[in-house]
Amino acid sequence: MPDTTIDDLGIRKIFNSRGEETVEVEVFLVDGYGRAAAPSGASRGKHEVVYYPNDNVDQAIDTFERNVAPDLMGLDASIQGDVDSRLEEIDGTGNFSRIGGAVAIATSMAVAKAASNALEIPLYQHIGGSMARDLPYPLGNVIGGGKHSRGLGPDIQEFLVIPYGADDIYTALKANIEVHRAVFKELVKVDPSFTGGRNDEGAWSARVSATTALDILSKAVKSVSESMGIAIGIGVDMASSTLWNGEKYVYVNEGVSRSPREQLEFVKGLVEKYGLVYVEDPFHEEDFQSFAELTDAVGYKCLVVGDDLFTTNPERLRLGIRNRAGNAIIIKPDQIGTLSKAYETARLALANGYVPVVSHRSGDTEYEILAHIAVGFGAPVIKSGVLGGERMAKLNELIRIWDYMGKSARMNRLLRDRLGK
Repeated sequence: MPDTTIDDLGIRKIFNSRGEETVEVEVFLVDGYGRAAAPSGASRGKHEVVYYPNDNVDQAIDTFERNVAPDLMGLDASIQGDVDSRLEEIDGTGNFSRIGGAVAIATSMAVAKAASNALEIPLYQHIGGSMARDLPYPLGNVIGGGKHSRGLGPDIQEFLVIPYGADDIYTALKANIEVHRAVFKELVKVDPSFTGGRNDEGAWSARVSATTALDILSKAVKSVSESMGIAIGIGVDMASSTLWNGEKYVYVNEGVSRSPREQLEFVKGLVEKYGLVYVEDPFHEEDFQSFAELTDAVGYKCLVVGDDLFTTNPERLRLGIRNRAGNAIIIKPDQIGTLSKAYETARLALANGYVPVVSHRSGDTEYEILAHIAVGFGAPVIKSGVLGGERMAKLNELIRIWDYMGKSARMNRLLRDRLGK
């Protein structure tokens, strides 16, 4: 048997896909090695763990070298829960404000990679064991707005597609790419001066209204769906906490402000008009009641997804479950700080009828680990863009996992069955 004892750890500053500083951690076992880096979001929910102590990456690195690395040496990397619990103990604050959530998640993921390397098993299998059987459907951002487009596009942050009718991962990824291409052609028709600008996540960044964006996306999806013979759904991420001013939702480019009740009616109207199957963060991060009302109104076949509402936190999710707020949850391990906590939240979601959506961040890294996390967690959906090197790293890894599984490979049917297709 290989020796999975942690022998040494290292840390360095590198850059994410936005050119921002982040941390990369290396874990050396007696018989294995792993390395991982922390992603970063442009819009972070206020209930996420603290990214760096005092917003200082150098302080985070110093704390890692003085406190984290020495305390983790000698632990068994194959027991992920023990390592992650020790990270929480070293920090001692409950929100990683001492060592930094970026350090915590980079360390947690590097430990998992080192253990899978030493044990000579795929990372998804090490993470999920027997639960790691199915591949998630890819949810891709095609047209961007909001913060991700510096406020120059639609007020709604993301216009998304998910090819839930595909029978294999290659076909699913190809469908998203074809929609992305078709949308560009439609955008040029609407705005001949459009030069093909893309935002942080590879989505087209154009000066169009939300209605125009949805009209274009609907047309592109219909065309690709018919040509490929598979069902493709449309969704939006409204990132409503960025629109909320404390009293109303302010749509700057539309020149409209909406009360919570008007926002509810607006979102219901979008679901009905465009047949949306996915709506993320339709209300601000404290409005459990509106989430519950929308969930009740749109029914089982549209995912009402909480990101800022839940921040991958099991306690926040339990509150949502009690209030019947939403029926799906974004899982971003960096929001909660460790793989173990993120796994706990994903399993809690599945046990209570919520769909976990394992998600990238707008400022991501070239690491492919998110693909393994999605499979290991048993998530029906992975949100990881459509194009862009750091996005494609995750998506191409899903193809490799599919090939590795061989004849046992299959798509996660939970979402497909739920949408009744």
